Amino acid sequence: MTRADAARGSRALVGALQTALAAENAAIYGYGVAGAHFTGSLLAQAQRDWDAHQAARDTLTALVSGLGAQPVAAAVSYHLPVRVSDPATAMALLALLEDRVAAAYLPLVALTPNRWRSLGTRSVETAAIRAAQWRGSTVAFPGLPEPSSAHARNSH
Repeated sequence: MTRADAARGSRALVGALQTALAAENAAIYGYGVAGAHFTGSLLAQAQRDWDAHQAARDTLTALVSGLGAQPVAAAVSYHLPVRVSDPATAMALLALLEDRVAAAYLPLVALTPNRWRSLGTRSVETAAIRAAQWRGSTVAFPGLPEPSSAHARNSH
């Protein structure tokens, strides 16, 4: 591997980690908004997931810093794709945020060495499971856009 290849690989790794970190920061914010609409077991689940996102954020921050880069900072606020007004809309928001977290980790799955691929794979899987819990159903390819219905009909 040439020095240029190593530099490109390092930039790709840092970029993939930064993308995942940004998604974790957005998820933490979203869980804070959604959690205000929950009680009981839903609140307890949201708290566990919020804690998990904070732990992932801390891990990613340390990894980015360890590679000599400045970790992307969390925004003061985020534009949420769902207007949250009750438990149902809060659950819809969290499912969407988890889908976005899964998508953000996909670039790590393509990297080598296996350490990064494994981190990406585990993180996509974890986000997909959380999304399914909040949504009440799974999706075929977590982290990837759903095919349009016209495209899906034409591909058969």
